[in-house]
Amino acid sequence: MKILVLGAGAIGGYVGGRLQQAGSDVTFLVRPARQQALQRDGLVIKSKKGDATLKVKTVLGGAEGGPYDIVIVTSKAYDLDSAIEAIAPAVGPNTTVLPLLNGMNHIDRLVAKFGAERVVGGLARIGVALSAEGTVLHTSPFAAIAFGERDGSAGRAALVALDEAVKKAGLDGGLHQKIVQDLWDKWIMLATLAAMTTLFRGTVGDILESAEGQAIVLETVEECRKVAAAAGCDPGEKGMANVRGYLTQKGSMFAASMLHDLEKGGMVEADHVVGDMIARARKAGIATPNLRIAHAALQTYLARRARNGLGSLTK
Repeated sequence: MKILVLGAGAIGGYVGGRLQQAGSDVTFLVRPARQQALQRDGLVIKSKKGDATLKVKTVLGGAEGGPYDIVIVTSKAYDLDSAIEAIAPAVGPNTTVLPLLNGMNHIDRLVAKFGAERVVGGLARIGVALSAEGTVLHTSPFAAIAFGERDGSAGRAALVALDEAVKKAGLDGGLHQKIVQDLWDKWIMLATLAAMTTLFRGTVGDILESAEGQAIVLETVEECRKVAAAAGCDPGEKGMANVRGYLTQKGSMFAASMLHDLEKGGMVEADHVVGDMIARARKAGIATPNLRIAHAALQTYLARRARNGLGSLTK
C-alpha cells in the first residue's frame, strides 16, 4: 500500500514517520525548503514514545510516484485550497483521501473536488508541534488517529490495511465505523475550547477563575451540542459529560492551539472551527450568541493582523 502524506509538519511528520518506521511505504509531499532539510537532517521525532531520525522519501509534486492508495491530508484549514491543488495529481480512480482536519467543512470541499466515494472521515488526537529547526515534538502522552467510512460501513480494503499499519506503528485509534459522530464530538469540544480560550486569552483554568467563566463555557458547549443534534449527531449525555468534564477542570492548563497561534501573531482557523459551526447553526435556526462574539473577536484579530502585515498587535 502506497501512502502519500501532504506535508511533514507536526501531525503529518509524526503520523507518517511512525508509519514508515513500522514498515509502511510512505512518501511526503513537501515544499523545496522542507525537502532540503529532510534530505540533510532526516525526519527527526522527539517523543516519550521513542525518539527517531528517519530517512524519508519526499516529492515536490503530487504527480511524482502516484497514483497513491491513500493520501493523508494534514494541512491547516486555511491552506486547504492549495492542499487540494497539490494532491490532485496524486489521486487516481482508486485513491482514498483521508483528511485529518478539524470540523466538517473540509470534507464538503474535498468531496466537491474528488467525489464522495474517495473521501473518508478522519481525525487526529495528538499533542505535537514543529520546532523552529524542523523537529517534530510529541508533547502529549497519547498519539491517536481515527478514520472510517462516512456512511458507517465496515471499511474498504485500504482502510483495513491502514488500520493494521496504524496498530503496528504504535498509534492508538484506527478504523472506526462511527467516524462522523467522532468528528462532531471533537468539533464540539474544539469549537468551545477555541472560542473561549481565544476570547478570554487564557487557559481553561484561567477562565474558571472568573465569576461567570464556567457558566459561559457551559453555555457555549450547549450551543455546539445543539448544532450537532440538528445534524443528527448529538453525543448523548455520556458524551457530553466527558466534554463538560474536560472544560470545567479547576486549574486546568488546557487551551486550544489556536490560542498559541494567536499569541504568536499567526494565522488561525477561525472560520473553519468557529465560523462554520455558526453557519450551520444559522441554517438550523439555532442561536449561538457566545460563539458569535468569539468569532467576531477572532475576525477582528485577523483584520488587524492583515493591516499590520506581520501579525503585530502593537500598531
